[in-house]
Amino acid sequence: MRLGTSLPVARGFDALVTEIRACTACAQHLPLGPRPIVRGRPSSRLLIISQAPGTRVRETGLSFNDRSGDRLREWLAVDGDTFYDEARVAIMPMGFCYPGRDTQGGDLPPCPECAPR
Repeated sequence: MRLGTSLPVARGFDALVTEIRACTACAQHLPLGPRPIVRGRPSSRLLIISQAPGTRVRETGLSFNDRSGDRLREWLAVDGDTFYDEARVAIMPMGFCYPGRDTQGGDLPPCPECAPR
């Protein structure tokens, strides 16, 4: 989707987020199926780019809702209410869905189909 100059920023952003959340491009590669996770608003002052959501994030739909999120919020010196205020903090993974586990127990990288999107 390309944001045109005729659309107000918030309306174009909402359309983009709706498109991302409806994506099923790599569904055949995902062991738990697609569930794109992205959060934020045009007013967000901080954008956190991550690799891909983990299983707990996929279950809850809440980015960094795990030990890595506890650590990240500690590093940023930000409480949970501030961190999860989409008007302040946007979170966008490089791969929007949980990609599954590799044979050694770690998460797989995002699906290659996601890169062009």
